[in-house]
Amino acid sequence: MFLKVKAPLLSLCLIALIVGGFSSCLKKDKFDRSPIENYNALWRIIDEHYAFLDMKLPADSSWQDMYDKYRPLVNEKMSEDSLFIVMSKLLGELNDGHVNIVAPFDYAYFDKWKDDTDLYYQSKLVDKYLGDNYKIAGSLRYKQIDYNNHSQDSIAYIRCSSFNTSLSQANILASLSRLSKCRALIIDIRNNGGGSLSNSDKLSSTFTPKDRPVGYTRYKTGKGHNNFSEKIKIYAKKGKYGVWQRPVVILTDRGVYSAANDFVLKMKGLPQVLILGNKTGGGGGLPMSSELPNGWYVRYSSTQTFDLQGRNIEAGIEPNLQVKLKKGDVQADKDTLIEVAIAYIKQFYKDRIHKPSNNQ
Repeated sequence: MFLKVKAPLLSLCLIALIVGGFSSCLKKDKFDRSPIENYNALWRIIDEHYAFLDMKLPADSSWQDMYDKYRPLVNEKMSEDSLFIVMSKLLGELNDGHVNIVAPFDYAYFDKWKDDTDLYYQSKLVDKYLGDNYKIAGSLRYKQIDYNNHSQDSIAYIRCSSFNTSLSQANILASLSRLSKCRALIIDIRNNGGGSLSNSDKLSSTFTPKDRPVGYTRYKTGKGHNNFSEKIKIYAKKGKYGVWQRPVVILTDRGVYSAANDFVLKMKGLPQVLILGNKTGGGGGLPMSSELPNGWYVRYSSTQTFDLQGRNIEAGIEPNLQVKLKKGDVQADKDTLIEVAIAYIKQFYKDRIHKPSNNQ
């Protein structure tokens, strides 16, 4: 199965590349439009360059099985639209949000991995906590929480729904400066489908006092499904303009993907950070694109990423504390995850007050 979305969701660079390619096509058709040749090319590109074939395919099946399943649906007389549908179904077997096929007339996107999000996130509840008097800094909406009688708790809330929109270091510093009187911070990235890795890096560095290893990456080096480089250590970089060192709770669900998944990787393990909610959606591979003979593009993951324990994060990152929305809370217009995060922060400070000093 596949979900088709509109072209504005594509990056401007990719759109420019496609439009430029098809503009030249109008002058001289240099593309091979054979449906069979293009189907074969698509299958071969994934076979040789995709990083997760052995992990993503249905049990007891192979990529050759997938070729054989859909090849009878392809013939030289079929329309472009029909070919696009068959190719989308072939790629849909991988269930990977980083695997897309792009034509001038359509764009296929796969999100079966994004399940049960309504059990962990409802936008109407987030709107209650933000109210009408929140501030906006780039892709961040933020305020001190006052909803549900929390005005005295001195806890800040930042809602980051996407890393695909503008987020500068100035945005981050300005928001944290205005929240500096708060004793703790909740960062809500539920249903954040990712975007720019640089935005993830900028935000995570604000909480990182020194460079620290967070995992490993490896990339495809050959056509075989297991031809990879040696693992290369990856780091979360320290902040250049000051670091927030008070408690931070990050809210996650299966809608957290790609660059947002990378943000969780960089934040998990920091002593002041708790990951709360559900396992993230994953998307740990770095995507790249290849052109088909007819000028369409296929995007796919070309690398794998692991945490420090060697766990592949493609399928997601587990939270420190799993919490889902309670039916009674939803009916009362309360977000269970936010309420549990607040309770955790209050208990943290209560425990610190009652903790014996080293002199006792």
